[in-house]
Amino acid sequence: YNIHHHQPQTHPLFQLIMNATKSAILTTDNLAVGYCNGKNETTILSGLSLTLNCGELVCLLGANGIGKSTLLRTLSGVQQPLSGDVYINGKKLSSYSQRERSKLISIVYTDRTLAGALTVQEVVSLGRHPYTGFFGRLDIDDKTIVWQAMEAVGITHLAQKHIATLSDGERQKTMIARVLAQQTPIIILDEPTAFLDVASRIETMQLLHSLALNQNKAILLSSHDISQSLVLAHRLWLLRNDRTMIDGMTEELIMKGELEHLFANREVIFDYNIGDFLAKPTIIHQVSLHCENNTLKHWLSNALLRNNIGIAENKEIIISATDINTIKISR
Repeated sequence: YNIHHHQPQTHPLFQLIMNATKSAILTTDNLAVGYCNGKNETTILSGLSLTLNCGELVCLLGANGIGKSTLLRTLSGVQQPLSGDVYINGKKLSSYSQRERSKLISIVYTDRTLAGALTVQEVVSLGRHPYTGFFGRLDIDDKTIVWQAMEAVGITHLAQKHIATLSDGERQKTMIARVLAQQTPIIILDEPTAFLDVASRIETMQLLHSLALNQNKAILLSSHDISQSLVLAHRLWLLRNDRTMIDGMTEELIMKGELEHLFANREVIFDYNIGDFLAKPTIIHQVSLHCENNTLKHWLSNALLRNNIGIAENKEIIISATDINTIKISR
């Protein structure tokens, strides 16, 4: 696939917000990612010129199988690009040693951690591996950093708990603490909220947003949690259904209608009022709805749509409501 990267013209106000105290740390030049099988290459994405800034949370959105994980593995150096280059601080990622790279980029994968026999503190301590000697012994400074990482994500009370006994949300916080202990300026996460309940998803996204702002981290994550991504991401990288990529400030891309192309030709629509995707409704009848309470109007509309009734102006049947128990139907 030949992927063309587009960057829209940015409004001066958005440009001011986006560039305030932010500096580029990761860039790509005409990057192509995919797989090699012997001499055969399979290109998934190409022509990518991307920028990741310090102090910024960027969410990579797209359908399953579109290439998000492949792109993240390539940006982190786990997988080689098919062509083009990834740069960290203006230097090719391939020119860094493995040890140098591990001090620049830390990674959290989608897979559930299997380190069930280890305690939380032991798992977080693994983040110090790039800085310890051959035997991996922690000195006083290392132990302080590990404890501070656990404090930052609120898990010090779990320090001696075994990973196997934790909830999914607690395990994910432990993995985030591990990458904080690694003290890298770049953190890359592949669907970090995949196994979490709604409250844990929100807490995790808020934590990552806070780390980007308060610790000046450059944080890139892939996610299917559209609503939280739109609330908390400074920028979006959108891998659209036609395998083109576009990036920009979250609100700018929403108002330009770019989210509508994310799952094109699928039976979903983007609802601008709630900032999420919904099933495309089948409308059999239409009515007018008069309701001054916006919350009540939203949920009455929801109930009507569920029964294949759409809302439109100047229809013969009029539904009026002042509260959920006072609903009138007239013509």
